[in-house]
Amino acid sequence: MYSKISGTGSYLPPNRVTNQELTLQLAEKGIETSDEWIVSRSGISARHFADAGVCASDLGVEAALRAIEMSGLDKNQIDLIILATSTPDHLGGFPSTACVVQRKLGISGCAAFDVQAVCSGFIYAVTLADAMIKAGNSKHVLVIGAEVFSRILDFNDRTTCVLFGDGAGAVVMSASEQPGVLATKLHADGNYSDILSIPGKLANGVVEGGGFVHMDGPAVFKIAVSALDKVAREVLELAGMTSEDLDWLVPHQANIRIMQSTAKKLHMPLDKVVATVAQHGNTSAASIPLALDSAVRDGRIQAGQTVLIEGVGGGFTWGAAVVRM
Repeated sequence: MYSKISGTGSYLPPNRVTNQELTLQLAEKGIETSDEWIVSRSGISARHFADAGVCASDLGVEAALRAIEMSGLDKNQIDLIILATSTPDHLGGFPSTACVVQRKLGISGCAAFDVQAVCSGFIYAVTLADAMIKAGNSKHVLVIGAEVFSRILDFNDRTTCVLFGDGAGAVVMSASEQPGVLATKLHADGNYSDILSIPGKLANGVVEGGGFVHMDGPAVFKIAVSALDKVAREVLELAGMTSEDLDWLVPHQANIRIMQSTAKKLHMPLDKVVATVAQHGNTSAASIPLALDSAVRDGRIQAGQTVLIEGVGGGFTWGAAVVRM
């Protein structure tokens, strides 16, 4: 038995914020930046921010409904929900946002849990779903990446607040007699945990140490480029393939320069790289399924094609999967 993606879906909150609009908002705080500065360093031109009161679960539900619809399943056929997020609905992470999504979808009884691997979370979740299906424990798994990163951004820090956005992406993975997920590979190295983190800790009902994203950009860039290249080669070897066998590369949408570097190292032309970072920003665990759904729905990614998905995030975590659509 194999696992195969039977449906994809995504959702972006309606509030689209361009670099020009964000620059004006930051200028009111005395923070200087520009569209040119943001684009030159990240490739980002716009991002979406959720309205007040909108949670990761709300975005996740919308993406999930679209993925379930494409799969042709009834929502009650879903027998496992795995949700990757760094911005859960509830402080402390419980109840899990996966359980909240389950309630909002009107599904009950199936297992549901969250995965926390930051921007690699979707890859981790796909790997878990693949294992559960191959072990015979699940037949139809709803895998979601959902983030409201705007809630944890310090808008006095232009090095981070211009990079991230909100959104959700989802896939339905179903048991299949035909191979879908061909190979996966995961890594983590806690020695680099300080370079991308939220330093604060919850103690006695208050956050101690700060509740905003902290990032050492140059260090993250250096590690990301190396890690993504190595894990791509590892997972291709596990699948018995080379980069020449790939139809598409769908990387984590963090920074266009990292994506271009990864493609170059794999000798893949840029027209085979699905890039949505310009309009979405970095949506952390949601970025890969958002980009994947975009390319499926506009007809670029076709049934039977082979796709490499990969991500790197705080922890430090990274991973990749080779998937036949």
